[in-house]
Amino acid sequence: MARRRGRDIDGIILLDKPTGVTSNRALRRVAKLLDARKAGHTGSLDPLASGLLVLCFGEATKVSGWLLDADKRYTAMARLGVSTDSADADGAVLDRRPVADIDAQRLESILAAFRGPQQQIPPMFSALKHNGQRLHELARAGVEVDRPPRAVTINALDGELVDDDRLALAIDCSKGTYVRSLVADIGEALGCGAHVEALRRTALGPFVEPDMVSLEALEDAVGDTPGAWQEWLQPIDTALVDRPDVHLDATAARRFGHGQAVAAGRTDLPDKTLLRVYGPGRVLLGIATMDADGQAVPRRLLVQRHGGG
Repeated sequence: MARRRGRDIDGIILLDKPTGVTSNRALRRVAKLLDARKAGHTGSLDPLASGLLVLCFGEATKVSGWLLDADKRYTAMARLGVSTDSADADGAVLDRRPVADIDAQRLESILAAFRGPQQQIPPMFSALKHNGQRLHELARAGVEVDRPPRAVTINALDGELVDDDRLALAIDCSKGTYVRSLVADIGEALGCGAHVEALRRTALGPFVEPDMVSLEALEDAVGDTPGAWQEWLQPIDTALVDRPDVHLDATAARRFGHGQAVAAGRTDLPDKTLLRVYGPGRVLLGIATMDADGQAVPRRLLVQRHGGG
């Protein structure tokens, strides 16, 4: 999370991250551009990858944790016949194998086996830790360790051969899924190996590709009339649109703002439901959990400020 001197900006920007830039560098660049005091993102993209990077500013950083659990969608180009140590185009080539003819029926049969819940072994080139050390640091030192498989779900997976040795994939997956591992596993199932040649994230939770803005467009907006960039700043509650909402009167809103549980006024929701809580004027007060008595118990309270910066 980037913290620096600057102004208070509260909201979310959907950045179209370019390739060749780390997610943290892209975040710092936008935070500096907007002179934002506090900023964070909701899950890294590899430097090789482009697409949706959700940037949270100010009070929006308090809801970013819930987006880490969101499903994601990607498009990927897999290069068949070449396996690399990182399972992407930046890695060293491990082997090359011929690509046999792959008809549509065989391809569909193989892709079908990867749909649904499964156990996936994370790649060595990842930010996961082993005994306190990042796996990618061990990998670069030539060390490989056992990685326990993780439960992931591939909600949807479609593919089309666009060349003799290139497979275009559309992937909808749960948190924790490594597309590089998925592509490498598909390559092994095809008998030829594969790595990710290009990767683009097109959706994360409620956020989708058409709402993204490029770094260049943001820079142009900042260079135009003051505040022009704010057309790209989305309200904090856009991150929580799939959560039920609760609306409080002024008295209950004050109590909630002091960290007290208040009657949610919802009889249609089970306990432990995560709630968006609003006060008068549809001001987002924070996030709560419904308890067994029908009360909204505060989880995260938002500081109320005027304007987005």
